[in-house]
Amino acid sequence: MEPESTLTTCYRHPKVESHVRCTRCERFICPDCMREAAVGHQCPECVREGARSVRQARTAFGGRISAVPLVTYVLIGLNVLAYLGELVRPALVDRFEMLGAGLVGPDGGHYLWQASYPADFHVDGVVDGEWYRLLTGAFLHLPPTEGTFGILHIVMNMVSLWNIGRVVEAQLGRVRYLALYLLSALGGSVLVLLIAPDQAAVGASGAIFGLGAAYYVMARRLGADMRSVNQFMGGLLLWLVISAFVTSWQGHLGGLLAGGVVTLAYAYAPRDGRRNLVQAGACVALLALLVILTVAKVTELAA
Repeated sequence: MEPESTLTTCYRHPKVESHVRCTRCERFICPDCMREAAVGHQCPECVREGARSVRQARTAFGGRISAVPLVTYVLIGLNVLAYLGELVRPALVDRFEMLGAGLVGPDGGHYLWQASYPADFHVDGVVDGEWYRLLTGAFLHLPPTEGTFGILHIVMNMVSLWNIGRVVEAQLGRVRYLALYLLSALGGSVLVLLIAPDQAAVGASGAIFGLGAAYYVMARRLGADMRSVNQFMGGLLLWLVISAFVTSWQGHLGGLLAGGVVTLAYAYAPRDGRRNLVQAGACVALLALLVILTVAKVTELAA
């Protein structure tokens, strides 16, 4: 009778001889399957299982901690790509800028909105069902040779997004931060629609003003030294007043208000199992309000 074989092999690679056991499940593992542990080695399956059982660290506002401001990078990239597209095809601005209501004449020219217009004119803007303008306008900027600022328009906005966005994203986490940004941009566009529907507007300023409001609310919630924060907000509000003469102040104010509302919900939601529900509910409620206001205004203009 032949002696029983004492050869042991890796449970994941049966052809590989192994003499080391996983310290968690005690199965044999080969060098390719060994993962360093506090004591000995573990197999890949036990490492994954352990990672799932470890509670993820969260910020004070419920966001996952991340060292890389990925969403800020992506938003800056989208704005820059849109700007390059404008340089190649300037007609993109007219096609996707925020415009509540306008007219296009038989010559292809753009004219100010009026409720009664000749039969050979047609409606242009959100009133014509182009709702996408409420967001696409927030990713466009003034061409280099137009407006008061030209190319400085996108440069100033992207520098502001870089400086403020990284701080806000680090505190809120990626999902909450993206929701804040988009709702702030939408809030700015809706206020433009409500107050100045015949004025075209472009730029990420509304969303950035929303981030500024978020920065202020978060600082107060965390008990930060408010001296520098108040100086920052003072400069932001001063620019809001100045912008009344040179840019779309309605977009700035709308973004500021929307961003403030969203962040208040983020900051003061109960810190228990209801937090995610309250925060998501506030975002959905604000979105619903903006949609209702848009529908009401479009109906009024089209009447």
